This record gives sequence, structure tokens and C-alpha cells, in this order.
Amino acid sequence: MPEDTKRLLREATSGSSDALATLLERHLPSLEVFVRLRAGPALLARESVGDLVQSACREVLEDAGEFRWESEAHFRHWLFTTALRKIQDKGRHHRRARRNPAREQVVTDVDLLASCANLITPSRVLEAKEQLGALESAFAELSEEQREVVLLARVVGLPHAAIAERIGKSEGAARVILHRALAKLATRMAD
Repeated sequence: MPEDTKRLLREATSGSSDALATLLERHLPSLEVFVRLRAGPALLARESVGDLVQSACREVLEDAGEFRWESEAHFRHWLFTTALRKIQDKGRHHRRARRNPAREQVVTDVDLLASCANLITPSRVLEAKEQLGALESAFAELSEEQREVVLLARVVGLPHAAIAERIGKSEGAARVILHRALAKLATRMAD
């Protein structure tokens, strides 16, 4: 583990909100990808990725005093688990309330692209939106287990052994699921 990360973890353990904010900033891009892919189109029609991420980060900040600061991987696991709980809670809320998406204001999640808009041309923005849409469509075609394994391996960064434990399969089986899912994504994206 890099010395900078060790220092941040020590400072966060001592209650430094600046250290915690820096750790959150480092993981923000991955967290946004995780939320976008894990939430799915039905929830994202009602909630923005930014709101879900902000809610998860707020909870992490509020509960920081109760967290055991062992490693960056442990922190990352806590952060992504918190985000997953937020996604599940919001999904249950919308299902329970039987909300009609046709009557709701559609939330468009263009903040990621908008922040880069002054750096790239409009055609590049359109191309990025198309690629993001293609990735989301391809990701939705994966089985639930494949989606979970891809997110845990490529976004959360868990080792194969931890993924295997989480899905209740052998490490070899987890590797095969990941390999097949990535191959399917690559094929769909090439189409």
C-alpha cells in the first residue's frame, strides 16, 4: 500500500474529515460507474447517479467514527456496500410507492459528460453518450450473477477469492464467470 494511502487511513482513523474526503474523492469515479451499472434503467429513470452517490457518501461521512480503518480495500468495500444499500433502499421505496415513471420528471444523468463538454467537441460528446448507452445495454444483457461479478472485479476491485466467497462459488468458477461476462460484453460492444 502506498505511503500516501497509509497516511490517509491513519488520519481518517484519527477523525480527519479532510483525509476521509480525499479517500472518497479517489473512489468517486469508480463509485459513479458502480451506481450507474448496478442501479439499472428503471431506478435511474427516477433517481440520478449523482444523488445516489451523494447519499452514499453522506452516510459514509456520518458513520466514519464507527468504521474500523484496516485498509483501503476495506474502506472501498464499505463504500460500495453503502452505495449498494442506497440503491436497494431507493428501489424498494419506488416499488412500494407504486410510482408511475410516466408521471415523474425524467432525470437525465448528463453531469459526467457535461463536466467534460468544454474539453471536447459536440460530436465527441454524442459519441461518448452512444458508447455509454451501448455499454449499459450490453451490461443489462448479462445475467445477474455476471453483472455482480463484473462490478465486484472491475469496479470495486475485489480479488477473485473475495468474489467467489461473496457469490458462494469456487474461485475458479468466479474466474470463469468473469471471463465469460467480459467476453460477452466485448462481443456486444463490437456489434
